[in-house]
Amino acid sequence: MTDDLAFLGDLARRAGAAILEVYAGDFAVEEKPDHSPLTMADTRSHTIIVEALQARFPHIPVLSEEGKDVPFAVRRSWPLFWLVDPLDGTKEFVKRNGEFTVNIALVEGDQPVLGLIYIPVTDRLYVADTRQGCWEIAEDRERALRIEEPAAGLPVRVVTSRSHPSPDLNRMLALLPHPQTIIKGSAAKFCAVAAGEADFYPRLGPTWEWDTAAGQAIVTAAGGVMLDPQGNVFRYNKTELVNGPFFVAPSRDWLDRAGLLPGE
Repeated sequence: MTDDLAFLGDLARRAGAAILEVYAGDFAVEEKPDHSPLTMADTRSHTIIVEALQARFPHIPVLSEEGKDVPFAVRRSWPLFWLVDPLDGTKEFVKRNGEFTVNIALVEGDQPVLGLIYIPVTDRLYVADTRQGCWEIAEDRERALRIEEPAAGLPVRVVTSRSHPSPDLNRMLALLPHPQTIIKGSAAKFCAVAAGEADFYPRLGPTWEWDTAAGQAIVTAAGGVMLDPQGNVFRYNKTELVNGPFFVAPSRDWLDRAGLLPGE
């Protein structure tokens, strides 16, 4: 890994340690204007990450979920920026099921080129440079990741969200041969596809750009794709930061063969 990726990995672990300190005790849960939960862990992680990024990369702006009120008139001029979710899966954090992550991405133009997802409870780190590769680091061991298509005839392992079930998703799963559902919270679903623990991650409900940028970089660097239902590559720094539906899969060809993309 490059020095910058090593720095970002250490930073994600620092933020994760602060999150676990809150997780180990009693904590209050506030409600944000969009009715999503907010805890002291979110704000502590945000402060650690943003201050460190601004100190090391003073000329690269930072857009974080907990500091997202940057007008598009300002953002549109950014050729490069950090996109951060300091605690992805706050609902899972509040439920104390361990399925929450720290997400850090570097977006160049409208595409994430670096991505890190850290799972504090398991001390598992996923790092990616879309020009160099993707790695999983756990128990001080580093493993390069490369996505492979599921073999023909085998069940398709579909990773889905615990917090956002969808009737439309159930109808989609019925189109796949022998789907096996894997339930995971937060951005860990991207990691499951990159690590070969799942084959397909469809998301039909809304997300935010900071929810997906690091995961897209990880999947892309591991050889997979993240496309919208029309087959277009997902893009960032939009006028509105909310995302539409997307598919994470081994390849566009796999999605075509599965009948999940519109015909030519």
